[in-house]
Amino acid sequence: MLESIQTFSPATTVFSTTTKPHLSPSHLRLFRHETTTGKPPISSLSCQAVAGAGPTTPAASTTPARKKKNRYEMENLTTWLLKQEQAGHIDAELTIVLSSISLACKQIASLLQRSSIINITGAQGTMNIQGEDQKKLDVISNELFCNCLRSTGRTGIIASEEEDVPVAVEETDSGKYIVVFDPIDGSANIDIALTTGSIFGIYAPDEQCLVDYDEDTLDQAKEKCIVSVCQPGSNLLAAGYCLYSSSVVFTISIGNGVHGFTLDPAYGEFVLTHEDIKIPKSGRIYSFNEGNYDLFDPKLQNYLNDLRKPGGPAGKPYSGRYIGCLVGEIHRMLLYGGIYGNPDNIKAKNGNLRLLYECAPMSYLVEQAGGKAIDGVQRILDIEPKQVHQRTPIFIGSPDEIDKLMSYLA
Repeated sequence: MLESIQTFSPATTVFSTTTKPHLSPSHLRLFRHETTTGKPPISSLSCQAVAGAGPTTPAASTTPARKKKNRYEMENLTTWLLKQEQAGHIDAELTIVLSSISLACKQIASLLQRSSIINITGAQGTMNIQGEDQKKLDVISNELFCNCLRSTGRTGIIASEEEDVPVAVEETDSGKYIVVFDPIDGSANIDIALTTGSIFGIYAPDEQCLVDYDEDTLDQAKEKCIVSVCQPGSNLLAAGYCLYSSSVVFTISIGNGVHGFTLDPAYGEFVLTHEDIKIPKSGRIYSFNEGNYDLFDPKLQNYLNDLRKPGGPAGKPYSGRYIGCLVGEIHRMLLYGGIYGNPDNIKAKNGNLRLLYECAPMSYLVEQAGGKAIDGVQRILDIEPKQVHQRTPIFIGSPDEIDKLMSYLA
């Protein structure tokens, strides 16, 4: 674009109009303009392009200018998902499913903040399939997740910690994604307002094992079919969690790294705040429920004993942290490094955590961030589930810390 620039000479009092290239303020500089009368120069303003200064112009830099990020510029989850779809990382149907999960998380976060006020704390008075007492919010959150997923029309099967068997979604009109989730992880923390979270994983269907569903729940034959559909964690298309704490953080991976989005309560949107998270190679934090120490394998006891001894660069022992919420443990570990363990013991031969909708999604996330996750013998993502609510031991965290643990368990 060209624009007319007027220059004024104080000595001749003549205006002249010349055509100059359009210049931005960053390309302009001030200089003192001498009059033609020989008198002392009068300060005046004139526009001169730095890039057009003739032979004295410095050589143009070959380094491309880095775009400055506007302090008010924000990228929300919806925009990020659309960019991933445009780049071909996910399809439109998976975008819709992930958006519906984020909506469920927003609703759960709102309920948790008001739980004591609207009297939805405490026990529901029922037990889930694992024999665990259900909290009121366990049941409510499960319904929220199911309703949001049903409404998309892109979810074929739902498997939840709070459901006895997988649930077929009758509202599906296209897409057959299998979504597994724990609607409220760490629900024992709800009544005392401590950290809780939601965990989810998304699988593609096995085309050889699609059946017609006439009922909301599946009989044993169909459940067996669904188990084969749910596949090992290595076949996950996407996984993530939502942390409910001082902030609400939605962390996700679609197979190209791990990204965290923090809920901005002013806008009701998840905003990208942790881009391409990489777990530290090592860390000085360990997290085990040491109340079960006497029930652990002697090799694991030796490992924990050594962690408590002074050592490392600062001559200090590892710091022990235990939240009682897998989401909280993994979130801290992704940012600070360290190791989390929920091993088998004398009373729990297969550990306490469920493979399908707790351990596999979290292992997927941690591996995407550069960490490791094992059951003490093999990689968590290589374990093929035999049943929906199967449990497994798990050790997960920074790669160097997992390697150190393995040297004790070998």
